[in-house]
Amino acid sequence: MKDNLLPSNNEAKLRIKEPVGWFVAGEGFRCALGLLSDGAFKLFAHLSLQADRRSGRVTATHKELAAALGKSKRAVGTYVAELEAKEVCKVLSGKNQFMATIYEIADRYWPYHRESSSQELPEIQAYVESVRKCYEELGCTTGKLNAAGNETARQFHISSIPFSVVYDAMLLGASRKYESWLNGGPNEPIRSMSYFQPLVAEVQANPLPEGYSDYLRGKLRRLAESWEKQS
Repeated sequence: MKDNLLPSNNEAKLRIKEPVGWFVAGEGFRCALGLLSDGAFKLFAHLSLQADRRSGRVTATHKELAAALGKSKRAVGTYVAELEAKEVCKVLSGKNQFMATIYEIADRYWPYHRESSSQELPEIQAYVESVRKCYEELGCTTGKLNAAGNETARQFHISSIPFSVVYDAMLLGASRKYESWLNGGPNEPIRSMSYFQPLVAEVQANPLPEGYSDYLRGKLRRLAESWEKQS
């Protein structure tokens, strides 16, 4: 983080060592420094560095923020509440513990002009980001969720399919994929969100029992560990 200093006529022109990855620390940043507690300011600084320059938004879970700051999730929750209470950030929380939260730096503390073009609704951003995170953490996919996968996630949202349904379908599909591998099935990873579309329909038609998601998460973890040992 560096101040946006302009050289005077008597000074040599300043050159930035790192042309990318830096953030303009202007008057809003100084105001936040005097306004926030140490922990909340550290979170604000982290969010500012990670936020999209065009929108001032960043999407993250408390778990991710806790890891980045070296703090507990409870402490992060306290810092987030302070940022929101002091109107430094707008916070759009996920509808459940598995969905990511969107943080938008308030105009007073954001040094860049925001794009006036139509932005995707925060609710859709959070939904798509949560699907992406789940997909990329399953372990049996090709890795990154591509543009087609993001669009599939948007269509799920447009169709008013709760994220919990998509999440359960992804856990179910990943568990079946690992079981297939462990039983000698074709060693092919999941390559797109289209793999989960019939499973979403399956879970919609036959919702999983309460608490079954926890069971599936544990089962998926055990299956992944067994596959790692075998491969």
